[in-house]
Amino acid sequence: MGKRRKPSPPSRARMAVLTTAMAAGGAVLASGTAHAEPTPNLATVKEQVDQLNEDAEQAIEKYNGFQAKQQKLQGEANQIQEKVVRGQEAMNELRTRLGAVAADQYRTNGIDPSVQLMLDSDPAAYLERASVQNQVSDSQASLLKQAQDEQRKLDQDRAEATATLAALDSVGTQLAEQKKDIQTKLSQAQEMLNKLSAEDRAKINAQQNAEKAKAEAQQAAAAAAKDRASRSADRPDMNAPVPSASGRAGAIIAFAQAQLGKPYGWGKNGPATFDCSGLTSQAYRAAGVTISRTSEEQWKDGPHVDRANLQPGDLVFFYDDLHHVGLYIGDGKMIHAPRTGKNIEVLPISVMPYKGAVRPA
Repeated sequence: MGKRRKPSPPSRARMAVLTTAMAAGGAVLASGTAHAEPTPNLATVKEQVDQLNEDAEQAIEKYNGFQAKQQKLQGEANQIQEKVVRGQEAMNELRTRLGAVAADQYRTNGIDPSVQLMLDSDPAAYLERASVQNQVSDSQASLLKQAQDEQRKLDQDRAEATATLAALDSVGTQLAEQKKDIQTKLSQAQEMLNKLSAEDRAKINAQQNAEKAKAEAQQAAAAAAKDRASRSADRPDMNAPVPSASGRAGAIIAFAQAQLGKPYGWGKNGPATFDCSGLTSQAYRAAGVTISRTSEEQWKDGPHVDRANLQPGDLVFFYDDLHHVGLYIGDGKMIHAPRTGKNIEVLPISVMPYKGAVRPA
């Protein structure tokens, strides 16, 4: 038998290729591992969806503010434009009267230089010419002065109308941007929910209902403890029952109760859907009281009330930026329009971060 040849050691080139291939394979595996997105758990999804809905509600109140400002500016613009029309009509009448003066002078001694200037182009400059003033009669001077004043007012009104319309256009742009922001946030929240199974969505709803029930139980326990403490201290003023919802408060709460179960609708103030400040503003309107449209402005609509002194009909506010408001109905509860996808409901005021209360005058 011939001698068995020993296998030759791998060449450096071959080793380099193998090493490179192994490194590349390892990199692919590592890359695949690094970029694999973990499936979020229900708690994470719920937290993210809640945050998106809260962000959307903040944007909705800003939208309501822009909308109220737009309506105010539109009203102002309409009034100013009406003033411009009336001013132009007055100027036309003055020009007609001056034309009659000019015709009369032409038939007698020729057109007075002042009237000729008046009929030319710019009535605002005539009385500034002393030489002209000296050549006109008192009646003509009065007519020219009236025309000058009317022209000045007309110019001011036109400038104001231009500025108001520019502001209106700017608010319209902000309104469109805010609407887009709201729709984006709500779409993101819905997309996250759509990725869940029906079972998982049911679990999230069950968690929310459990949180609500827990808050109601805590509120009831706190109220009972307060009542026991008041009785044991024998303080009649503290034992007074929650004020009954009568008179104005009764009308406010009756309106809110009639809306229970209706869906939340951002930017809406009824009659089919409401957002939080839309519900409160319409409830007060039903009682003959006008308050602001947005929760931020409603915070300024009356004196602030301590939590211990809340009465039915008071406005209750939540979060540091005041982006949510409800109607207090007594017993630590409120009626409010919660958020997109929810219906108007009764809820303990302890469920959300309480900011304060207002009792509109």
